[in-house]
Amino acid sequence: MQSPTHRVVPALLLSTLLAGGAYAQSAPLPPIQHAGAIAYLSGGIGKDEASAVEHASRQWPLTLEFAVQEGKHAVFTADVQVRVRDAQRHTVLETTTEGPYLLARLPPGHYTVEAQRQGQTRHRAVTIVKGRAARAVFVWPAARPGPRA
Repeated sequence: MQSPTHRVVPALLLSTLLAGGAYAQSAPLPPIQHAGAIAYLSGGIGKDEASAVEHASRQWPLTLEFAVQEGKHAVFTADVQVRVRDAQRHTVLETTTEGPYLLARLPPGHYTVEAQRQGQTRHRAVTIVKGRAARAVFVWPAARPGPRA
């Protein structure tokens, strides 16, 4: 049986392609930032920027994607607190996302990614191999409405 994450990935990619159409050459990427020696970018708000980031992700060692499950569909989300730790458990990247994607230039190795949204934390182990792009998708359940007064 596939995990819910594996079922969501094609839906997220398909929704990105349908929403953004063909990759727009003129769509700007979010600015590259640095955490020590690690370069990263975060963004993907709006269909043009999401398409640009998705296209650029092929040249980054790690792509993280964030969504909320709403019924049968997953919807992109932002404002996710992300911490990436190396095999020695040293934090190599810590940031809050500015969109549904985070791309990072990490050296080859084993990492643990911790992503927190509205008090709910998800973990993924990722391995970066030189010359290959790694991807991890984080999906949270939709917020349940509070009790009625």
